[in-house]
Amino acid sequence: MNFIQNINRTWTLFLDRDGVINERLIDDYVKYWNEFQFSEGVLEALRILNLRFQTIVVVTNQQGVGKGKMTIENVGEIHKKMIAEIEKNGGRIDKIYICPDLKHNNPKCRKPETGMGEQAQRDFPNIDFPKSIILGDSASDIAFGKGLGMKTVFVKTKPEDFEKAAQIGYDMEVDSMLEFTALLKNHEV
Repeated sequence: MNFIQNINRTWTLFLDRDGVINERLIDDYVKYWNEFQFSEGVLEALRILNLRFQTIVVVTNQQGVGKGKMTIENVGEIHKKMIAEIEKNGGRIDKIYICPDLKHNNPKCRKPETGMGEQAQRDFPNIDFPKSIILGDSASDIAFGKGLGMKTVFVKTKPEDFEKAAQIGYDMEVDSMLEFTALLKNHEV
């Protein structure tokens, strides 16, 4: 947890979406806005994180598109409304990266592969991976962060990934984004 005290305004925050920003639907996908529900404390947390990080991006696997469960337009509409609500509450997301491809096709964009992080760095040249953090609830999020040399924070909302994430090894575990934010506030510079 020592890295928390080093975080300053030059750092970047990478966020997974389902299970971190919003409630994850078990064995389903958030296909429409009316199925999207912010996780408890997320809007408050993002308001605080807005002041702590230079860049905040979302990296999310959305293979429901590849499976035909929803369209890329559905996902775009969800993200548009999600960002509007975040901004209305004083937070921000600088950009959202999605990978709609199926897992079995092994796409470079799909976490644990690092394609979305590399694209974010091309879009935001200020991103320095050793001064970046990924908040994610799956083993693939942790592997993504490790693959890019980030600090990794495991959000414990997906019990089936607890053991896999621990085997990969993460830098910190929290129950929610709000808990992570509280830890940051305790080490303000």
